[in-house]
Amino acid sequence: MTTVFYGSRAWGLFHRASSSSSRVWTHPPFVGLSPGRGLSRPPPCRAAHSGVHRLPFATLSQQDRDFFQTLLPGRALTDPEVLEASNVDWLKSVRGSSELLLRPRTTEEVSQILRYCNARGLAVTPQGGNTGLVGGSVPVFDEIILSTALLNQVLSFDVVSGILTCQAGCVLEALSSFVGEQDFVMPLDLGAKGSCHIGGNVATNAGGLRLLRYGPLRGTVLGLEVVLADGTVLDSQAPLRKDNTGYDLKQLFIGSEGTLGVVTAVSILCPRKPSAVNLAFLGCATFPQVLETFQRCRGMLGEVLSAFEFLDSACMKLVQDHLKLTNPIKESPFYILIETSGSSAAHDEEKLHRFLQEVMTSSLVADGTVATEDSKIKALWALRERITEALTHDGCVYKYDLSLPVQHIYQLVEDMQEHLGTRAKNVVGYGHLGDGNLHLNITSPSHDPALLAAIEPYVYEWTARHHGSISAEHGLGLKKRNYVHFSKPAPALRLMWQIKSLLDPRGILNPYKTLPDRASTD
Repeated sequence: MTTVFYGSRAWGLFHRASSSSSRVWTHPPFVGLSPGRGLSRPPPCRAAHSGVHRLPFATLSQQDRDFFQTLLPGRALTDPEVLEASNVDWLKSVRGSSELLLRPRTTEEVSQILRYCNARGLAVTPQGGNTGLVGGSVPVFDEIILSTALLNQVLSFDVVSGILTCQAGCVLEALSSFVGEQDFVMPLDLGAKGSCHIGGNVATNAGGLRLLRYGPLRGTVLGLEVVLADGTVLDSQAPLRKDNTGYDLKQLFIGSEGTLGVVTAVSILCPRKPSAVNLAFLGCATFPQVLETFQRCRGMLGEVLSAFEFLDSACMKLVQDHLKLTNPIKESPFYILIETSGSSAAHDEEKLHRFLQEVMTSSLVADGTVATEDSKIKALWALRERITEALTHDGCVYKYDLSLPVQHIYQLVEDMQEHLGTRAKNVVGYGHLGDGNLHLNITSPSHDPALLAAIEPYVYEWTARHHGSISAEHGLGLKKRNYVHFSKPAPALRLMWQIKSLLDPRGILNPYKTLPDRASTD
């Protein structure tokens, strides 16, 4: 076994990060419909909207088409080939039949669109990068698609406070590059960063890889500009860290998945870019050892700990078999990625060195490697970030994004494996251990209604029994909305419907999403 040299120290039992594993996935798998990227979509799994009935919205008329063509010359699109990309979600599990795609450039255009649609009773589906996994960003029937793709301008950036204000259609990766040039970072980082829009991140309250360090978007988003269903523009973008003047209305729209209003601009607090980043990729023999390593990691790394991710051996096999990525350490039942980031390389080295000595001498960690160079850090992160892509090559994927008490996270994977037996091809688990977020994925060669019936509602009942949430960061969308009672009591669901009725009395904004059928709230 070789030794990795880090600064002036040598750590035995840790492999040198191999340059052969430096292949980096620069665009996440969620961009399969983007022209020129050469990526294929996963096979279709199911008609997720079966059993949903169209509500009595108006249907699109020629007069409507003429209005939008006048309002948005060249940006009111009706070509079926163009619409195909926006009518289907990335998993090919939901397919709408919209006949109109609108691409506004300004908040005023969004306002005029919604004012007209509200008056006519035309349903609207707001759409960002269309990277969602719960069917929340595509029409279910013939709803008009309102794309934020051209709302893509940075409006301001304050280098003193780190407050970025931008339009909702800015791609997360582009924003990361922009603030990176000013020595700042975005407070969230996702596998879909090459395609997802910041407005969609806000609308779904996305979590991602940096939540452990920087917290959820509910804390880092300082203000929003939102257009309500009747066209009213609600501007709460005051770039202030503290504003204790009444109700914090922006919180209504964070995580509302476009059902209460269309986010058109965001003010967000960006932290300074760390000058020292290290990534350790470690192997553990048991999940209790993973948990113990996490506990010691939090105590010993403290303020420099920025991410703690885990994946099981089945995930590693998938990225090796389907994507030909290289496992840089010896095979283990579990793998963890620990990232540190801070302002002093020497300080961080010392803390990481002590931590690694501790977990190695106590036999919590069997093997590992440490990367300090950017290219090798990205190569190690690819083993975690590309799991979603690898899963799409394994057949039909049933995806579950759950929040659980940390001690129970992998128990669900094991119980599901036992529950399904040979009916599933693979049952794998990975996720953000630092914030209790499990990504449970189950594959089969093709869509299998019997398998799905065995998974649901079992997975939601199990989660409820262990005091978890059925959605940690993906939202509810179309697929999970009628299971929300496993996480929210009936009074909360009734209040959610009351808020929806107040802000969108005609129900035109993203219908069939997020909220359960009214009967289930009675």
